[in-house]
Amino acid sequence: MKKLVAYFSATGTTKKVADKIAKVMGADIFEIEPKFKYSKSDLDWTDENSRSSREMKDKSSRPEITKKVENISDYDAVILGFPVWWYTAPTIINTFLEENDLTNKQMYVFVTSGSSGVESTLANLRQAYPKLNIKKGSRLTINDSDGELVNWIK
Repeated sequence: MKKLVAYFSATGTTKKVADKIAKVMGADIFEIEPKFKYSKSDLDWTDENSRSSREMKDKSSRPEITKKVENISDYDAVILGFPVWWYTAPTIINTFLEENDLTNKQMYVFVTSGSSGVESTLANLRQAYPKLNIKKGSRLTINDSDGELVNWIK
């Protein structure tokens, strides 16, 4: 089974976890990069006019990404990672899901968060993308052991 770890990381935390998963799983890795990088002020969730706040309020927001996965059809499983924003996936994840054909792929979702779990995020993704085969998800940290990272997918 050929696996791809695709991730969005605004501050570097999710990238560290994604790198570790890719290494442990022997998977390819793909960074979901925004066309316009997020600054610290863009990520200020306490400012209702910050870029991230505006994007999360606008359900039609689809921030541009720099590239698509060129060979997505080669993969059997996609492990999708991102930080939790406002109890769900950042809107750039919608961009990724809508620009890549992930039908018939096994999908696993991991999130990084200081306090939010993955349950509401999974529910939102399954409702918005009912044709995707989202198997399960987990909140992971860079401190999780290699075995813990592998076991949540098995």
